[in-house]
Amino acid sequence: MSNVINQALAFDFGTSRIGVATGQSITGTATPLSPITARDGIPDWNKLTALIDEWQPEALVVGIPLNYDGSISDMAYRARKFANRLHERYKTPCYLMDERLSTAEAKEIHFAAGGSDNFKEESVDGIAAQLILESWFNCDIRIPSHTRLEEAYDSQRS
Repeated sequence: MSNVINQALAFDFGTSRIGVATGQSITGTATPLSPITARDGIPDWNKLTALIDEWQPEALVVGIPLNYDGSISDMAYRARKFANRLHERYKTPCYLMDERLSTAEAKEIHFAAGGSDNFKEESVDGIAAQLILESWFNCDIRIPSHTRLEEAYDSQRS
């Protein structure tokens, strides 16, 4: 990868909770953080600003939940809108990352660590964000948040 990102934050967008992870490209690893509460997909901007101030990311990455067949879900459009708001508000480069199956994988990791199936009490959103960020670090494709989803993922929908 040509651009080294010292610090990045990733988000697993949801309508009631948004998973968050931090990481850096030198190691290609990420760490889950506590999720941010949201109301109908609108985050608690004060908590989000506190995270941005604390971690000082050079890039933001938002998982895009495509359908299993690669088509674009309604939630994917909402996640992209969230990504654009992040970019506008924090003036930080924001990228999209296909996140199909990240939540299922996060649940497997959670169960393997002895977690329960009470996801309201034991959120896996941070683990999903961690997987999104680590996938982004290992991917050569950088899709800016302002890219139309149809163009960004057209090759995957064949």
